[in-house]
Amino acid sequence: MATETNQIDITPAEWKVMRLIWSLGSSSTTDIITELQRQSDWKTSTIKTLLRRLCDKDLLTTTKDGRQFMYHPQVSEQLAMNETAEALFTQLCEMHKGQVLLDLVQKSEISRGDIQTLQAALAQKLPTAPEEVDCNCLPDRMANCQEHGKE
Repeated sequence: MATETNQIDITPAEWKVMRLIWSLGSSSTTDIITELQRQSDWKTSTIKTLLRRLCDKDLLTTTKDGRQFMYHPQVSEQLAMNETAEALFTQLCEMHKGQVLLDLVQKSEISRGDIQTLQAALAQKLPTAPEEVDCNCLPDRMANCQEHGKE
């Protein structure tokens, strides 16, 4: 089973399958294929390959229900989103993370409640935040980081 200690690596096509299964809950092969073919031009064999890969990654499990296979998510959607975002953010320059977050907030449709939660989290973080975040692109040469104007 996928856990918080495993890195979740999901391709864009696999995300589409997982989002469907998270929305439907446990689902039969037939229901998954029907819905995905309604949304895209994927062939049945493509969908079955994606389902198999997700099982191989321990993101889905299967049980047999008569002649059908039922697929069950083994990781929550929120955990998958969080781990994927964290994995991306570990690859970014520390100095750019704030701008990336700002761009995401500006481009995303988010609820008033989420905005209030974000404001509260930022207000709580503000008193201990550094004036500037150090570049971590080349830790032994931060003073020479041309990307950030420190020549």
